Amino acid sequence: MLGLQRGTIRLLPHNENWHGAFESERLRLFGALSGHSIKIEHVGSTAICGIVAKPIIDIMVGIRAYDEGYKCVSALERLGYEYKGENGVPERHYFGNGVPRTHHLHIVTVGSDFWIHHLLFRDYLIVNRQAAEEYNELKLALAGRFPEDREAYTNGNEPFVRRVLQAAKETQHNKQS
Repeated sequence: MLGLQRGTIRLLPHNENWHGAFESERLRLFGALSGHSIKIEHVGSTAICGIVAKPIIDIMVGIRAYDEGYKCVSALERLGYEYKGENGVPERHYFGNGVPRTHHLHIVTVGSDFWIHHLLFRDYLIVNRQAAEEYNELKLALAGRFPEDREAYTNGNEPFVRRVLQAAKETQHNKQS
């Protein structure tokens, strides 16, 4: 059910068990990170019902300040996570778990752009079925074109992600007005 070899793209239909897998991991993380994490969120495509996803659970842990993330490393390594530093994304502590990879963990400051954008994107697709279906079709097309090139697959998603984030921000702004 979970797991993907590095560098490959394999999409599976949505599986409700992914929500339970997140919840189980959330509880493990909450215990290991007591005193550091503010909030733990299920992000990424496995969090969105009805769309295909790589079988990897993406988890975002919110902390008060970026430097607190360094205090979490040893506790997460004891849970089997491998620390990758920022891994190309400033102000993010990134971890992977499992061989093949089953979990991606992102530790970021609550209120940071990374935090806000991931929640906006997820929440918009959960309530906007048309956008979710469009994303589903795009993911399938990109996976067909780039089954062994994760970077090209991710880059192909970027224009859609930017468009959804803009729509989500406008929706949020209109609700607040």
